[in-house]
Amino acid sequence: MLTAGPTYEQIDPVRFIGNFSSGKMGFSIAEELANQGAQVVLISGPTSLQIENSNIKRIDVISAQEMYVAAQEQFPSCDGGIMTAAVADFTPLHIDKKKVKRGKENYSVELTPTKDIAASLGKLKRENQFLVGFALETNDEELNAKGKLEKKNLDFIVLNSLNDKGAGFQHNTNKITIFSKYGECKKFALKSKAEVAVDIVNELIAYYEE
Repeated sequence: MLTAGPTYEQIDPVRFIGNFSSGKMGFSIAEELANQGAQVVLISGPTSLQIENSNIKRIDVISAQEMYVAAQEQFPSCDGGIMTAAVADFTPLHIDKKKVKRGKENYSVELTPTKDIAASLGKLKRENQFLVGFALETNDEELNAKGKLEKKNLDFIVLNSLNDKGAGFQHNTNKITIFSKYGECKKFALKSKAEVAVDIVNELIAYYEE
């Protein structure tokens, strides 16, 4: 099971809070897994990307809550999960039913935390399942990634930094570092996201062979 893309958190009928995730990294991993014979469930936030391999079952969602529900439903029957989606950390506490008009006064939106999908699956994870997380960071990158690895009960975490040119949202390339729960650390050069997907899948295969 993979999650990919952004989530959109609705403010009113025409506006939302979102992010710049394209979903390219998650879709590349899904295609690589499927090309190697895996049956893949891809839970995707809003994106224009299309799947190519018939081994991929796509489930489209919009909000963080919808992605959370889909992941909770799909994960128990899967060998594991790879969490590449850029899930919103906050969502509006109240949604206006009508379009909010421009006024002379400031407009405030009260936000409430969304559910941590990876952490929730870490609690559900059985001994024979794996769970891979992603960390997109802007500061204290390695410290934050290692913290998430332990806190969320992940087997390994893929770190990429917005400080690295050509990495992160919207790019066709990525530069990653993989940390495992065994304390291992592997750094990779800047590559196309298709090539990065191969590196990640190879790490997953090596993990299974241990």
